[in-house]
Amino acid sequence: MTGCIVGWAHTAFGKLEGESVESLIVRVAVDALADAGIAPADVDEIVLGHFNAGFSPQDFTASLVLQASDDLRFKRATRVENACATGSAAVHQGLRAIEAKAARIVLVVGVEQMTTTPGPEIGRNLLRASYVKDEANIEGGFAGVFGQIAASYFQKYGDQSDALAMIAAKNHKNGVANPYAQMRKDFGYDFCRNVSDKNPFVAGPLKRTDCSLVSDGAAAIVLTDVETALQMNKAVAFRAAQHVQDFLPIAKRDILKFEGCTQAWARALAQAGITLSDLSFVETHDCFTVAELIEYEAMGLVPEGQGARAIKDGITAKDGKLPVNPSGGLKSKGHPIGATGVSMHALSAMQLTNTAGGIQVDGAKLAGIFNMGGAAVANYVSVLERIK
Repeated sequence: MTGCIVGWAHTAFGKLEGESVESLIVRVAVDALADAGIAPADVDEIVLGHFNAGFSPQDFTASLVLQASDDLRFKRATRVENACATGSAAVHQGLRAIEAKAARIVLVVGVEQMTTTPGPEIGRNLLRASYVKDEANIEGGFAGVFGQIAASYFQKYGDQSDALAMIAAKNHKNGVANPYAQMRKDFGYDFCRNVSDKNPFVAGPLKRTDCSLVSDGAAAIVLTDVETALQMNKAVAFRAAQHVQDFLPIAKRDILKFEGCTQAWARALAQAGITLSDLSFVETHDCFTVAELIEYEAMGLVPEGQGARAIKDGITAKDGKLPVNPSGGLKSKGHPIGATGVSMHALSAMQLTNTAGGIQVDGAKLAGIFNMGGAAVANYVSVLERIK
């Protein structure tokens, strides 16, 4: 165990009128420290996850966390970025500081404000997380990238439209009970399965209900070493934290395998000394439903090409053998890029402390988290366990 989460905070995700990157950062920083019972003066280091890529005119945002308290002045503060895995990159950097004994208390914040950006510009910003040299002209932005992945998967393994609709319906149903979710509506399988004016095709075989939402939002966690955490009110420990980076060009990989995801999961489970079946639930990166489908295979839940089994057999339902995205995932919760990975850790800590409310998984003991950047380029896996 390299470190523990001892406090957290989370804004609602969605189109947040009257907010700014700064106001979102300040709110969760203040609330997370209060939740942990830690004074700002006792923070040793700050890590901010903020993708930006043109979403906010304010770049160089690490010091905005200091706006939460004058007592944070002169603390080390760094902004990190790793595409859609930016939040987990921030969490893991905080863990490394604790493991190296360079810090005892680390405040990690993830934030993004996306909805103030015009639609076409959003697509261009997100495509900066692709291999621009070859992939920047793909029609439909990142939806186009995953639309191509879905089309290739369909060609190899058959039409998976039923499975994708089931994944979308599952995550939207789960998200109804999540007070932080952007879209708290149970659309049902039929709506997600059928093309309509409200659910048109977006890219390839992907419909609107297959795509995660453009969002604003922030989340924060407070990290400390195990010894300190055991003296506090609650402690959720990292049994494992692994990061695997793959080639950026899709052309250099078999994109249907998500091999970086497979490697990250294998290393994390080995580090934790467990198997996948030991986990109580998983929060995984469903930026598009086809991503969750392939992740079932990459994590080892079902064999390659058989991702549909996991959803059709009810394995990944909230009351299934391995619930996946009981929060509603990115599909329902929203996907403010820099906040997503931090949100996954905060919500998983809530699950393990039995404070997750309507999204609570009964008897949750071990949490698995997978957060990825790009099309399975940056791959982060965490395994969490409550120790107090």
